[in-house]
Amino acid sequence: MTLRTKFILFAAFIHGLLIISAWFLLQQNKYLFLGMELLILCSVFVTAQLYQSFFKPLSLIRAGIESIKDKDFSTKFMAVGQKDLDELVNVYNRMIDQLRHERVAQAEKHFLLDKLIQASPAGIILLGFDNQVESINPAAERFLGLEANELLGKHISQLPEAWASPLADLPTGQSTTFRINGIWTYRCHRAHFLDRGFQHYFVLIEELTEAILQNERQAYEKVIRVMSHEVNNTTGAINSILGSLAYYAPQLQEEHQTDFEHVLQIAIDRNTNLSRFMANFAEVVRLPQPQKTLTDLHKLLHNLHRLLQPELERRGINLIWQLDQQPLVVALDEQQLEQVLLNVLKNAMEAIGSEGEITVGTKLKPAQLTITDSGGGIPEQVQANLFTPFYTTKANGQGIGLTMVRDILVNHGFNFSLSSNGDGLTRFTIKFNS
Repeated sequence: MTLRTKFILFAAFIHGLLIISAWFLLQQNKYLFLGMELLILCSVFVTAQLYQSFFKPLSLIRAGIESIKDKDFSTKFMAVGQKDLDELVNVYNRMIDQLRHERVAQAEKHFLLDKLIQASPAGIILLGFDNQVESINPAAERFLGLEANELLGKHISQLPEAWASPLADLPTGQSTTFRINGIWTYRCHRAHFLDRGFQHYFVLIEELTEAILQNERQAYEKVIRVMSHEVNNTTGAINSILGSLAYYAPQLQEEHQTDFEHVLQIAIDRNTNLSRFMANFAEVVRLPQPQKTLTDLHKLLHNLHRLLQPELERRGINLIWQLDQQPLVVALDEQQLEQVLLNVLKNAMEAIGSEGEITVGTKLKPAQLTITDSGGGIPEQVQANLFTPFYTTKANGQGIGLTMVRDILVNHGFNFSLSSNGDGLTRFTIKFNS
């Protein structure tokens, strides 16, 4: 039973007693009856005033509670001229103003935080209580290579294999750094925050590839500059001396002239090869920024095929085309990408050796190129070091071919990967929509 009902019943009971008393007075004295009737009328009036005084603030409070329940912080009440009620109105209005101000401030902060998360170059994965992916920002989508709708609701161990292993075992408050496909280096940090008294976990992903490449480039640039300077100074002087000796060679006895010229030529050739060897290293650090123009990739591939066709025929390697029916036109530096494709195709031929297949395929949506060879695949221990400067598995290799490939594609902003899946095939993929 509500307080209002109790008050009405109580007032009705009291006035009922007064009416019964008035009835008995009517039998005894009419004047007392009239006085009792006047008293009853006054009592009804006073009771009505008390009812208004008591229950109007309650109605006001009830209306305010309903507004707060509905999260409507725009409703305010007007003063009615009653001191007690006006004080209650003022308190309520101040409370509503404060709640509205705090709600707007929180909404603005939440909006700003959401915008910062969406625009952040660092990847952010928000996890639920059971390590389920609750939210993921565009940077993390780009790093993982999947759309948000493909990741939401999945356990962290169900992420792509290269990510699942390091992230699933990562303790809260700890960081880990790992490399994917021997190219992209990431540092991941797991932490938590409190929301309404509950802990929520998240993983912060930072790409270190650019910084590491820059540090590597600066380090080996200094080494190569010193090496190149010293070697060129030495070979230049030696070539000058050898040239002079060659000039005076005809004055020697004829029986020794041929041997002398042969030795001189060997020394000159060795010096020339040494200078070329150092020039190859120097080219890595002098790589210019790409001058992009719209280029038909299919035409570029066919030109390279004509260049490599004699070598392909000599090795007995069959080149299979799986090109999209429409031309694949991409903004790129034609000369630099030609160098990339030449390196990749030569590596594929060397991996096959003889009697094998190279498949060249393209797609328009998404725009990408894939070169697959049947060279037996890449050992797992080699994959992690493929794009490391000066790392090579070839007997006479310099370890700069894939380094140059990496730097050119990174400068273009193209995503790429070189991998083997245990099927004896090696795939080099370039995604042009970066």
